[in-house]
Amino acid sequence: MSNTPAYPLLLSPITIGGLRLRNRVLMGSMHTGLEELPDGPQRMAAFYAERARGGVGLIVTGGLSPNPEGVHWDGMSCFHTEEEAARHRPITQAVHVEGAAIALQLLHCGRYAHHARGVAPSALRSPVSPATPRAMTEEDIERTLNDYANAARLACWAGYDGVEVMASEGYLIHQFLTLRANQRQDRWGGDLAGRMRFALECVRRVRVAMGPAPLLIFRLSVLDLVEGGSTWDEIAALAAQVEVAGASLLNAGIGWHEARVPTIATLVPRAAFAPAVRPLREVVGLPLVASNRINDPAVAEAILATGDADLVSMARPLLSDPDFVAKAQAGRADEINTCIACNQACLDESIQGRLTSCLVNPRACRETQIVIRHAPRRRHVAVVGAGPAGLACAVTAAECGHRVTLYEAADHIGGQFKLARRIPGKEEFAQTLRYFDRRLQALGIEVHLGRRVRADELAAGHDDWVVATGVRPRDLGWDAQPAGRVMSYVEAIEHPQRVGRRVAIVGAGGIGFDVAELLSHPRSVQPAEGGQGPGEIEADGWTEFAAEWGIDLSSHARGGLLPPAAPASPREVWLLQRKPEALGLRLGKTTGWIRRTLLARRGVRMWSGVRYGHVDDAGLHLVVQGEPRCLALDTVVLCAGQEPLDELARLLRAQGQSVRLIGGARQAGELDAMRAIREGTEAALEIGR
Repeated sequence: MSNTPAYPLLLSPITIGGLRLRNRVLMGSMHTGLEELPDGPQRMAAFYAERARGGVGLIVTGGLSPNPEGVHWDGMSCFHTEEEAARHRPITQAVHVEGAAIALQLLHCGRYAHHARGVAPSALRSPVSPATPRAMTEEDIERTLNDYANAARLACWAGYDGVEVMASEGYLIHQFLTLRANQRQDRWGGDLAGRMRFALECVRRVRVAMGPAPLLIFRLSVLDLVEGGSTWDEIAALAAQVEVAGASLLNAGIGWHEARVPTIATLVPRAAFAPAVRPLREVVGLPLVASNRINDPAVAEAILATGDADLVSMARPLLSDPDFVAKAQAGRADEINTCIACNQACLDESIQGRLTSCLVNPRACRETQIVIRHAPRRRHVAVVGAGPAGLACAVTAAECGHRVTLYEAADHIGGQFKLARRIPGKEEFAQTLRYFDRRLQALGIEVHLGRRVRADELAAGHDDWVVATGVRPRDLGWDAQPAGRVMSYVEAIEHPQRVGRRVAIVGAGGIGFDVAELLSHPRSVQPAEGGQGPGEIEADGWTEFAAEWGIDLSSHARGGLLPPAAPASPREVWLLQRKPEALGLRLGKTTGWIRRTLLARRGVRMWSGVRYGHVDDAGLHLVVQGEPRCLALDTVVLCAGQEPLDELARLLRAQGQSVRLIGGARQAGELDAMRAIREGTEAALEIGR
């Protein structure tokens, strides 16, 4: 057997300045919400220490402002005084004990502030901010630069190995750099030299404040993806001067928060933006970091092997699995709980000021609260249903030392996730099922597939019962309409070749949008016609993605934008909703706009305020905002909600059994995998306590 590690480049050490890192994995910055809690330092210490113990080489904290006016919202923590810095000593100590290095990210929001004290280079409101900032005076600029230097000094005093200066994603320093946000005509604006002045002066002062040894990471945008963004020549000029000013490492950032191009959502191809980093090698001698949608050690290894970067940044993948690096190092990459880039429990929660976590790992940021340890009493647990809730419960119960038997009526695990993975852009969901399948095997859980277990069978031979039987599509009573004309979303997703060329989707929740995405996608299975079988369109994922969103990876076009080229839909699609409001308002905060944009570009008609009549040979009869209409259609797909499959739980309770009901079987209303996996985990932790 070879002793060569599976990922020799990823796991090789690197020395940057005077700091030796044990591997090339950088845990990227994420604001978690722990920073604002009274017990935040202790919980952050546990959070970061678990990732350090899992093998990460270098951690970058969530961004903290060097002064109060740079925070994102009122009440947010900043890094401005010795008292604030002292709270971080438990964090740095905990990480160092586990063998990793840690840097503090310094981030001033500028015009992204959600409070009345916001300042920016110019008084220009961001499209994603509620208030117009005040244009900074010369005195404001000088004070802010000194605040950066002071925060860097305090970071070293608190035990950090250095700092990351955030100059990407549209925050204050980035705002100074671009014509989009900087309309000044004094020495801090105008030509490129003036617009770069704030960034370069910040790096110089931070370096002086820290001394020559600590790490100074500069988060540089290599692709802005907004109108009025930087060109490649401007990015290259900044990188070269940042190196001279004292940076140790360049970390690539992609896009502004106000960009209308997806950069980290699950539909973005893995490592799509890594090639944008490589041209910096011709400009600087500093080590380079690639970022965005790197969630697999093989993908990370390939980035290093092609020379695109010297390190890789992974943020959310280390939310989903703190042992990512250790598993890769041990040859157990198939056991990694892969980040599916859904954004639901992390970014969607963070931007609303709530605590960050992870859909596939509800322990993330709750390490001191959700503790998996052996229960005092070992029980024989029956879990019925192998969707996300049941899988999470079965695995967690086994990890707590219980004997677990898992029953599933279908011949496969996965439940609604098995459907979700079929949606273009949600292929990553299959990774969660791969992870759970591997855990079922590793933990020795007894699994019965294709087994619709009865209540009387369960009542005997088990100590505890958890019912996670999921949902059924809501029946609108249209099944007796013209043969083959009406189908459920389950049939449409599993057999899209049965869907005709003119299709109405009844219901515009998350599943309705999923079905619309599938049926309008150029790579979807084409509609059956004249007895022809299904066909699959082959396409290069990156080429297709870049064309649809108008991305110029070279950044020769200002901001890296080109006119988007929306592909033609293979079908005419209507997406219908009862509510009179705009469609998609209840989709994910950071991904809903992506889904609405995609469907609109493909010509999907999105109608609200619809009252449904009936289906006959003429088509679907309905009333749209008071006007009677009839749509001549080939197919109607029902996505009008779900009902809980809770009969088994009711039968068990009727026999006097104490049953835990979780997931869709407990609450079918907007299917929520985040809630399902959390409920499954929490239910397992209660057993035997």
